[in-house]
Formats: sequence, C-alpha cells, structure tokens
Amino acid sequence: MAETKKYITSEELKKHNKAGDLWISIQGKVYDVTNWAKEHPGGDIPLLALGGKDVTDAFIAYHPGTTWNMLNKFFNGYYLKDFEVSEMSKDYRKLHNELTKMGLFDRKGHIVIYAFMSIFILFTLSVYGVICSDNVFVHLGCGALLGMAWIQSAYLGHDSGHYQIMSSPGYNKVAQILTGNCLTGISMAWWKWTHNTHHITCNSLDYDPDLQHIPVFAVSSEFFYNLRSCFYGRKMDFDLIARFLVSYQHYTYYPVMVVARINLYVQTILLLFNPNRNVPNRVLNIIGILVFWTWYPLLISCLPTWEERVFFVLSSFVVTAFQHIQFTLNHFSANVYVGQPEGNDWFEKQTNGSIDIDCPSFMDWLFGGLQFQLEHHLFPRLPRCNLRSIAPVVKDLCKKHNLPYRSLSFWEANVSTINTLREAALQARDLPNPLAKNLLWEAVNTYG
Repeated sequence: MAETKKYITSEELKKHNKAGDLWISIQGKVYDVTNWAKEHPGGDIPLLALGGKDVTDAFIAYHPGTTWNMLNKFFNGYYLKDFEVSEMSKDYRKLHNELTKMGLFDRKGHIVIYAFMSIFILFTLSVYGVICSDNVFVHLGCGALLGMAWIQSAYLGHDSGHYQIMSSPGYNKVAQILTGNCLTGISMAWWKWTHNTHHITCNSLDYDPDLQHIPVFAVSSEFFYNLRSCFYGRKMDFDLIARFLVSYQHYTYYPVMVVARINLYVQTILLLFNPNRNVPNRVLNIIGILVFWTWYPLLISCLPTWEERVFFVLSSFVVTAFQHIQFTLNHFSANVYVGQPEGNDWFEKQTNGSIDIDCPSFMDWLFGGLQFQLEHHLFPRLPRCNLRSIAPVVKDLCKKHNLPYRSLSFWEANVSTINTLREAALQARDLPNPLAKNLLWEAVNTYG
C-alpha cells in the first residue's frame, strides 16, 4: 500500500526559521536542517537567513549535482502543499541546466595556472627589489608590486572558495590557506563566513555584512534608525560619531579605501581568536596568519629607514585600494532592502543588488571576473573565464522578466557610488533633532 504524503503550507513552514528549529524546502520537499546547520560547509548563517522558506534556486546556485544525493537524510516526511515555481525561476533553472550540460562549471581554462604564475612573479620581484636595491623609488615600486600580488591572490582565493580550482578538496584547501592566510594575512575562514552570507542575503541592510559599515559608511537612511545586524547579532547604533562620519562619507570614501585593509586584518583576528565562534579549520587558519605576520614584518625590516618602511606599506595599500573600491562599486549604489531574502525570488534579489563593471576583455585579469558581478552572483560556481560568455544570455533573461541589468563603466560606477554616499550624507545632516545638541557639531556643519 502506497504511503500517504504529508503536507504543510508555506505559512506553516515559515514558523521553523530559527536555530533549534530550522526547516527549508527544496523543490517542494521539506528538510529539517536544525542539526546540520553547524556542520554546513557554508556556515549556519546562510541557512538561518533562508530558514522557513523554499530555497531551491539558492541550493541550485551553490551546490553541484552530487549534493542532491545527501538531501534524503534530512527529509522530514513533509511536502509543501502550495508549492509553485515562478516563470522567472523556471527560466533560471533551465539556464543553469544548459550551462551544466555544456560543461561550463567544470571548464576552468588556464586561469589558475596564470594566476599562480603572476602571483609568484610579482611577489618575487617585490622581495628581490627590497633586498637587492638601495633606491627609494625601487622600494616604492616593490610595495606596489606586492599590492598587485595581494589583489591577484585575493581573486584566486575567491575562486577556490566558490569552486574547486585544484584536483582535490584537500589541495583546494591548501590553495586557500596559501593565497589567503599566508600571503595576504586575511583568513579564508573569515572570508567564507562573511562572503557566503553576502551572496545569500545580497544587499539586505540588516543581513548582508558587506553593507554594514556603521559608523564609517551608510548607503541608506535606514541605518539612521539603529538597525540590528542579524549577521553580527548586535544593534548598529547611529550615534553622534556615526552621524558625523556619515555626513562626510562622500569625501572620506577614497581615503578610507586606502586603509581598508587594516580592518580586514582586525576582523580576521577577532574571528579566529573568538572562542564563542565555531571556526572551521581554526588552527590551520591561525598558522597561516602567523606565517604572514612572520614574513611581512621581516620584509619591511629589510628597508633602511622607518620613512621608507611606512611608504612601502602605503604604496601596497594604495594599490589594493583599487580592489576595495571595486567590491563596493558592485553593490553600494544598487537597490537595498530590509529583512530576510525570500528563497523563491533568488534571481530578482541578485539582479536588484548587483552592478556589473563594463570593461574590455584584456582588463579581465585586473578585475578578476568580478566585473561580471550579477553573472557571478547568479552562478557563483561558474569559473570566471566563462562569465563573459554568459553575460548576453543573462542580460536577455533580465529583459524578458523586466528586471534591472546595470552595467556601468568604471568611471560611471564610481560616480554612482559617490552620489549614493552623498545622498545619504545629506540626509544624515538633515535629520530632525536626531541627537543631543552639540556645539562642535553645529559649528562644523554650519561653517564646514
């Protein structure tokens, strides 16, 4: 006798959306991932962000076909009674299947080899110039070369975090630690923790950590009302200091980008040495960071004077500022929202929250594939060498469903970002009696 299927509604599913009671639906089947959340390779926060929803499109985007075989052990016997698939989702899944059949998710080209070679050459030249030359301008150039090595290393670490660039998961992990922790001083554990959540909750003001830069930046006036960060689990207070800094953020944007790397070092240390956080491969990540903080100070110490050492560091930071700027250009001036993303509007959320940078193909090495930000967000496992080829198809799909496809030149993207920051800055200045009166505040805003 056939077993009778048990059904629940989407409203009933929504009740199971928190730690200790976490259900999701994939293609109408309901899975209990409460215990799995802490073991999930992508971390528990993406699951918590989509808990109580149908997450089919997000699951397809992030997992290879072999992962489907693991789902049965989480099936709790229920099906969604009111399960429906939108036309937009149907087209997205159809395109994903077509790309899979074409083998594009497995076709990596020679990007990995070229990237490793370029990193090795840049790093070697930088070290050689520091040790073997006494010329101050050579040393400044070596700092710039090291900054470019960091940029390319970050791209390779990003690739290895999204898809397997090496022949096995073990070698892939080694590549991550080498390119991230050992060479750049930024933990891959920290990157995965924040980046996976960023993709799942793209441009949600209270869920996406990549938009939560209070007190330094605010891309929306929503931040003026003390939003609670669901990622960090704390309130983002818009106090007097935050209001002052945000009021001038369109002026401080580029200077902050120069020193933004310091914040990444701090965030890495705060995560790795936080005993309350479950950090995968914590010891391995800490060892990698110690490697960086061994060779980097030693290299700087080889320079003859403290002035040269400072300018060497600044030179490398100025170069890497390009990458920090690029990261913000892709999202700061895109559409934002408050609250959890809906699992069944994956395509819509990604198109609204992402901006492409239009550049010629010979510049792809500098942008690391992230100029195709929307394509990357829709198909995060797709190797960067294939993103340009699918861009026209994605553009047509957006047009079909009346969704935005924003592709700006690098200059236009900078202008758009500065305008977004300026608009929020002026709104921060004009808030009606938001904080206690302060004579210094009034003087600065009155007389500039």
